[in-house]
Amino acid sequence: MPFATNAQGYSTTGVFINMNLNDLRKSPLFQGLSDEELKQLMDMAEPVSLRAGECLIKQGDPGDSAYVLTKGEFEIQKQSGQSLIKIDMRNPGDVVGEMALLSRTTRSASVTAKTDGEVLRIPQEAFEKLLSSSPGAAMAVLYWVMARLNQNEALLHQQEKMAALGTLSAGLAHELNNPAAAAQRSASELNKTLVKWQVLTHQIESAAFKENQTDWLNDLMDEATRRFAAPLKLEALEKIDLVDQLQAWLEANGIESAWELAPTMVNFGWDIESLESLKGKSFFSLAVQWLGAGCMMMSLLSEVQQTTERVSQIVHAMKSYTYLDQAPILEVDVHEGLENTLVILQHKLKQGVTIKREYSPNLPRIEAYASELNQVWTNIIDNAIDAMNGKGEISLRTHVEDNHVIVEITDTGPGIPESIRARIFEPFFTTKPPGSGTGLGLHISHDIIANRHHGQLLVESKPGETKFKVILPVKLGTQVGK
Repeated sequence: MPFATNAQGYSTTGVFINMNLNDLRKSPLFQGLSDEELKQLMDMAEPVSLRAGECLIKQGDPGDSAYVLTKGEFEIQKQSGQSLIKIDMRNPGDVVGEMALLSRTTRSASVTAKTDGEVLRIPQEAFEKLLSSSPGAAMAVLYWVMARLNQNEALLHQQEKMAALGTLSAGLAHELNNPAAAAQRSASELNKTLVKWQVLTHQIESAAFKENQTDWLNDLMDEATRRFAAPLKLEALEKIDLVDQLQAWLEANGIESAWELAPTMVNFGWDIESLESLKGKSFFSLAVQWLGAGCMMMSLLSEVQQTTERVSQIVHAMKSYTYLDQAPILEVDVHEGLENTLVILQHKLKQGVTIKREYSPNLPRIEAYASELNQVWTNIIDNAIDAMNGKGEISLRTHVEDNHVIVEITDTGPGIPESIRARIFEPFFTTKPPGSGTGLGLHISHDIIANRHHGQLLVESKPGETKFKVILPVKLGTQVGK
């Protein structure tokens, strides 16, 4: 039998809906009501059937009724820009739409049937009559609303954390891939160079033995070992000049691959003067090739060490950032948290953002939920990078004032217009292009600072300068301003 629809477009006939008081009592919202109160709701309610895929509640529509789910599965979704965020699933016994009904606001999310389902529609007049006639019902609804608000807040926090985790994971994968790939390339070249150097070592030792030059060769090897252990630190222009001079000299003396040998030999202090003493030997070319291969081998080894150290630094920063396997409340070094955040966001910073640090040398450690505080630094700094389109300066300033730690994060972006400045901490409010943000980052950051740490998150903005000011008590039990 085909579905007929009511004024709201829902199916109401053609299907028998088995509805009784127990269907209402499944919901925690109605568990405290008497049979008479439940029957009063039933008399004013309207049974509704939906096919899979049909929309029960549409985001933005007036909140003129609530719905008790009696059969099927329903998905709650939130449209934010071009992103459709899945918030939760609802099952028989749950109530949806009551928040907009009670607050008389538009729907903040959509509810769609994932399977064929049945619901009981309770109109606004039925809810209002029940609340006005029964103090017990009013208290039951109040308890339910408080529980739903806490649940929604926790879900929003979790959604933002997962979104941030996806962003961080992509950035970390990119950041780890660079040094890992460089280490792999260097290790591969090092293997080839080591084989070449071993062959050249055998050849030069044989030549020196034949010409009774073993003492001279031993001195050369000792000198090479000394230089290998102490590479030079040269300015870029100075190194270019030395490389050009040495390359020209090597080419003039018939040395093959002079362009490849000169840069690495200069790194270890070999120049024209130090190599002139080799020219009198019959195996002069072999000696230079042996020295060049040794220098290349040590340079590649240094590259492997540097790149693997970078990987280790990123892993250490990530572990410190998340405070894995540690208590939720710790004595936190704010500077360390800021620096670890910069490491995590390095893939975005290196596009053209410079960091200016004005850290207080005597900043005390503070009691804090460490990983949550790092989430605040990430949200603010990430927003600053986006506001500047990846090019500009971010200033980090810390100081102590009245037993509170002050952290100021300032960017050189276009600023936040005064007309929207008061709304930036609202949930789902975002100035980013569609699909680029959920609008939850600053809302959650404000909640973490104000509610979890009893601090303040303030913002000042003008064209060319936006400053977020975080005020945190040194001791977690102390409230700002008290």
